[in-house]
Amino acid sequence: MAKENLNDLQAFVVVARERSFTRAAAQLGVSRSGVSHAMLALEARLGVRLLTRTTRSVSTTEAGARLLGAVAPRLQEIEDELGSLSAMRDRPAGTVRITAHDHAITTALWPRLLPLLRQYPDIQIEFSVDYGFTDIASQRFDAGVRVGDRVDKDMVAVRIAPDMRMAVVGSPGYIEGKSIPKTPQDLTAHRCVNLRLPTRGNLYAWDFEKGKKSVNVKVEGQTVFNNTPLMLRAAVDGMGFAYVPLDLVRPHIAEGTLVAVLRDWWPSFPGYHLYYASRRQMAPALALVIEALRYRGPTESARF
Repeated sequence: MAKENLNDLQAFVVVARERSFTRAAAQLGVSRSGVSHAMLALEARLGVRLLTRTTRSVSTTEAGARLLGAVAPRLQEIEDELGSLSAMRDRPAGTVRITAHDHAITTALWPRLLPLLRQYPDIQIEFSVDYGFTDIASQRFDAGVRVGDRVDKDMVAVRIAPDMRMAVVGSPGYIEGKSIPKTPQDLTAHRCVNLRLPTRGNLYAWDFEKGKKSVNVKVEGQTVFNNTPLMLRAAVDGMGFAYVPLDLVRPHIAEGTLVAVLRDWWPSFPGYHLYYASRRQMAPALALVIEALRYRGPTESARF
């Protein structure tokens, strides 16, 4: 295989993983027709069909699956090795791609990575907001953020934030004239602001705990979001109770724009952890990001 065809092999790997010429083209930064022509040319050179195309999806043939299994790991090794060469430079450089919840970006990542970006102008950080459990290897991210430290065996988890406490709040305008919830089950008689999870497509059931008791409640309302700041905005605007991180609503509670309810039932969750692939060699830019984010304070956040 000629050297100039390495780009076609890389394009094939992306198409096979994404199962879409459109998504592959977006990742590669080229046109959809360009990717399609490259795949046809690769199949012609190899003399075998690699992809099965339909109007809705793309899948690998038996030969394509075999090529993907052989080529993808080697291309990743080449990319990792090229990235490690930047360690020879005086100033760390390169792009670090991170997928995370918007709350994690706002509260844990951005405050500590902004000074890093100012100190190292040759480092670029790409943030991608995602509420699901992203496979960072297949999606070509360098790291991801999730609650807790449970990750796959080939991943490393580093705590980047204290434990997180959730709160239930509503606006004074919404609560006026209504009975205040005394137990989590009382929320079923109220309008609530829901969160839809991307992984399963279901509405998130609110978790509560009090002593040794733990319950989860499915609530209903007029609004559903997949974004925490918008849920908070809906609560402030009187659309019902919202279930959001306590640190987001403290200022609103202090100002009186939101009222806290069910405080005895507010649960705590393990704090945010950064996870990344365990590799023998790590790009210097990623190493700097990890050290900048590593949490060194008390594990538990201050209670309300």
